[in-house]
Amino acid sequence: MTKNPSDTSKPQSRRKFLRQMTVLPVGLGVGLLPILSSAADTSIAAGIKALCFDVFGTVVDWRGSIIREGQLLTANKGFDVDWAEFADRWRSGYGPAMNRVRSGELPWTKIDDLHRMILDDLVKEYKLEGMSEAELVHFNEAWHRLSPWPDTVSGLNKLKTKFVITTLSNGNVSLLTNMAKNGGLPWDAILSAELSGHYKPDPEAYLKAADLLSLPPEQVMMVAAHPGDLRAAARTGLRTAYVIRPLERGPGRPVNRNPDGEFDYTANDFNDLARQLGA
Repeated sequence: MTKNPSDTSKPQSRRKFLRQMTVLPVGLGVGLLPILSSAADTSIAAGIKALCFDVFGTVVDWRGSIIREGQLLTANKGFDVDWAEFADRWRSGYGPAMNRVRSGELPWTKIDDLHRMILDDLVKEYKLEGMSEAELVHFNEAWHRLSPWPDTVSGLNKLKTKFVITTLSNGNVSLLTNMAKNGGLPWDAILSAELSGHYKPDPEAYLKAADLLSLPPEQVMMVAAHPGDLRAAARTGLRTAYVIRPLERGPGRPVNRNPDGEFDYTANDFNDLARQLGA
């Protein structure tokens, strides 16, 4: 969250405080919460030329999408599976699989192939019997069909009017391209950690993106729902915008709301970020 150091205004009145509160949908179970965004720091926004977006969880709802794909399998194949647990397990295998590449145990491997390795183990564990190879390929490509969050497309279109907007995900280029086409995501470019031969949060992934955009790191902003991703980007000189996605891992999970103000911007969604950046 940014703060204007020249702001010497008196403590806000009760009326002003209430104007800065928002009532979120009852279904979220969080009641009355303060809007965390602040007035845009124009000195930072003026220097930004491109926004690089993390994708899984930031742009798209991976968990809800995988659950729906699993439910379709249940309807077609009769599987009795807790698909929320399955989705979490599939996603949780992602980090260890990347570490096998980093350690040299595996050669450089696309995320599609890592996803398939994890899926093959889960198919055995959950006894998903009778799936053909074509069905397994289709299920693995569920990651190509992830649904955007409700604000994603409208927010990206606003941000696109002022900045170059691109992905910067560990997802491989073909995965991200198919996802964009499926979800109507209006990227100016598809950049991937694949192009650097390093997964995020390795510094090479962020620096390669800035280099491909022909921009110095300080003119590029990383947008993500994951503090670790943003901290790694900041260490390479990129600016940072934290977008809160409270339902990424399901309801009832604790959410980091950037209380220490360590990131340049904090936003409730992409439309809020666009407002703060003057787009």
